[in-house]
Amino acid sequence: MPDPSLRYRGRFAPSPTGPLHFGSLVAALGSWLMARRANGEWLVRVEDLDPPREVPGAAQRQLRTLQAFGLHGDGPVLHQSARGALYQAALDRLLASGDAFACHCSRAALAESGGIHRRCVPGARRDDPAIRLRVPDGCVIAFDDALHGRVRQDVAAEVGDFVLRRADGPWAYQLAVVVDDAAQGITDVVRGADLLDSTPRQILLQHKLGLPTPRYAHLPLVLDDAGHKLSKSTDALQVDDDAPLPALRRAWKVLGQAEGAVAAATDVGAFLSSAITAFDPSRIPRTPAPLHAAMHNASVANGD
Repeated sequence: MPDPSLRYRGRFAPSPTGPLHFGSLVAALGSWLMARRANGEWLVRVEDLDPPREVPGAAQRQLRTLQAFGLHGDGPVLHQSARGALYQAALDRLLASGDAFACHCSRAALAESGGIHRRCVPGARRDDPAIRLRVPDGCVIAFDDALHGRVRQDVAAEVGDFVLRRADGPWAYQLAVVVDDAAQGITDVVRGADLLDSTPRQILLQHKLGLPTPRYAHLPLVLDDAGHKLSKSTDALQVDDDAPLPALRRAWKVLGQAEGAVAAATDVGAFLSSAITAFDPSRIPRTPAPLHAAMHNASVANGD
């Protein structure tokens, strides 16, 4: 865990695969409020690790949206695409210690095990092997999430040996996020609950690399009418840079906060000022939030 004497430092790390959507806004606002409530710092990191999935200009558009919503970072924006040397150094350490290994198994070869890798397929060879972390048998990671309480995962049985560098070249999210959280001195990771299951893998990597483990809090997801996590292609997700206040009110509602505390705000500055004063993390729900409910409540609050 972080040294209690260290100043709170949080971050928001979107992937540039499209515009900043409402689900991401909830994560951004929640992490920003957590940092401001603690009189800490809040950094922005662009997770541009997967070029084939990235949309040209999306990173710049996301950063403009954050600015329009008053969510200003406390330092320069970090781009993961420029940090390959750091990831390679970490990978080299893991390979040297025997904690990482080259894997020639194809996805098809792992189909029978549900994609969980425990042993390499005998005789498999490929020109572009992936690099995986060797997860010991019986490896169980447990941690206390600020919102979800005690979380326990048998990483060996539920995840298996996981990828650190993909066969097609890009760095895996799990390695990059661990390296960058440590390099940036992140003490608190506040993000969406879709990443809750990834946290044990990251903690295991932190242990293997001798890096500190931040505190974690996983915010409620926003679900569509079918009960699925919202995607960037969903029209209802789009937030308007020219009219940020309605979306901020919806995000505040998803975070379980008292609507009356920000009802008098007529602009972004007034909203955020009131939100910092009134923000109560104990009100954040553990359960996902249906998009239609958040939109309905915000519309009523705005008099629409």
